Amino acid sequence: MIAPGLQAEAPAVSVLVVDDQEPFRAAARFVVRATAGYQVVGEAASGEAALELAERLRPSLVLMDINLPGMSGIEATRRLTRTLPDVVVMLLSTYSADDLPDDAGTSGARAYVHKTDLTPDVLRSVIDGTQPPGF
Repeated sequence: MIAPGLQAEAPAVSVLVVDDQEPFRAAARFVVRATAGYQVVGEAASGEAALELAERLRPSLVLMDINLPGMSGIEATRRLTRTLPDVVVMLLSTYSADDLPDDAGTSGARAYVHKTDLTPDVLRSVIDGTQPPGF
């Protein structure tokens, strides 16, 4: 029971960051930490590791780089959204939206965001369903 006058704290939006470049993972961690109600619960450097962690951690949101060693982020997204349909995936890369691989839009990701455009507002809009332009 919550004492009168106090509100229950909303559960944090759990985020899995997937990128093979540590500098970008650090930048993504910074953005997630700067977003009230969001927390990083795991990080992966490959599509295969992302699938394993997502299965174990069940994050609310996955920030998925498109270009990963081994399995691409697009294929990892396709598999992840098939097995965990409640997980929201945001594809990220340095491509312009016009230069995305053809199968990015059919991968099951909710949105595509250029890495330089990742901000707290973008994170919130993807979870809220008012995602930024991308596909």
